[in-house]
Amino acid sequence: MKRQLYDDQLIIVTGAAGLIGSNVVRHLNDQGFANLLLVDDFGHGIKWKNLYHKRFVRMISRHDLFEFLKGREEEIEAIIHLGACSDTTEIDGDYFMETNYDYSVALAEYALEHGHRFIYASSAATYGDGSLGFEDNLEMLNELAPLNIYGFSKQLFDKWVQEQGAIDRVVGLKYFNIFGPNEWHKGRMGSMVMHMTQQIQQEGKVRLFKSSEPDKYKDGDQVRDFYYVKDAARMTCAFLENDVGGIFNVGSGEPNTWNHMAKTVFKALNCPINIEYVPMPEDLVGNYQNYTCADMKRIQSELAKDQIPFENQYTFETAIEDYVSNHLLTGKRW
Repeated sequence: MKRQLYDDQLIIVTGAAGLIGSNVVRHLNDQGFANLLLVDDFGHGIKWKNLYHKRFVRMISRHDLFEFLKGREEEIEAIIHLGACSDTTEIDGDYFMETNYDYSVALAEYALEHGHRFIYASSAATYGDGSLGFEDNLEMLNELAPLNIYGFSKQLFDKWVQEQGAIDRVVGLKYFNIFGPNEWHKGRMGSMVMHMTQQIQQEGKVRLFKSSEPDKYKDGDQVRDFYYVKDAARMTCAFLENDVGGIFNVGSGEPNTWNHMAKTVFKALNCPINIEYVPMPEDLVGNYQNYTCADMKRIQSELAKDQIPFENQYTFETAIEDYVSNHLLTGKRW
């Protein structure tokens, strides 16, 4: 095992103002690291507020990153590439290819050429309808059929890494349904914990989609692997402490229904349960995963092998309680 120290060299975090990125920055700060270059599309939105109280060297637009990198090869130790378009309702394929694929290829080529640790965000959306399971088995990579262009763009980059023979030299992380503090900027694409909390506060009820496969799932009993972002950030940064390579699932490994989530949010708010089921929007029918659950055996095995055993700090229920009570109700970022 090679344990990295990064005493003075830069750790680059792209998508640094986003949900996972800002939590990664917070976790690194808590571990004593401030030698961070934060990269994002800061634009005119509010996600820059996710960087409140964070320590770092510099913020830079993703459009200026490659110019900044010229001549600084020796100053950089690792790149955590989380920046991407993650809006699953976006249909502009050219934008996805430019943002999620081309940019990732260019950054990976830079990292591989100069020997930098490269950790990047893939997605559970690459698994499509789940008919082939959710095991992060590289032999199945070419068989997967994502349901939307977002998942397809992520799969294309996974396949590029494989075709370059670089699987053992980088880390790809297939994030499942990540939720938690610092997602207010995501709007419609924010987690249902956030939306449920708002609905209960405003209307005293939660609206869930009716099942698109009633023969398999009752209304609200569609299943997802929901994973708290604070644990996801810790798992992501664990790969800065070793030289493991591969593409791995990042999730709880535990299936939970939307109904269970709703009831847990009602409990966190100390409100009576009131769930209404509504038709699924037409643009989601056929593009919606009714079941996901991460197979976590490989990643846990690899981390344990390098003497970095990983245990989640939160259960599904305590994660929702923490998020609702300490962030959504207080307005505090993390």
